Amino acid sequence: MFDDLPPNLERLQTLRVWHALWIERIDRKIAAVQRRQAEEERGRQSRPERPDWIIELGIGADRTPVQVHAGDCYMAGKRRRAVSRDEARRLLTAGLEWAGSP
Repeated sequence: MFDDLPPNLERLQTLRVWHALWIERIDRKIAAVQRRQAEEERGRQSRPERPDWIIELGIGADRTPVQVHAGDCYMAGKRRRAVSRDEARRLLTAGLEWAGSP
């Protein structure tokens, strides 16, 4: 039988300690990855739903609405807030610009 392990007891015990340390290190890494994945999953589950409609707001103290966007529009600026479908419809009929395609 092929045996590539050292024949003396001290060297075998050293190898065992070394491998035990590696197993402990690997187990710690596994636990850390599992924690991170659980945190990411909790984040996905607690993330609010994307709104159907958003309005882009202007600059200044009054921050008046500037444009109406679909909720998943990538062109909406950082100054925005979610609105209901009825509110978006009301703003569009009042003359607010639609930022979507025709």
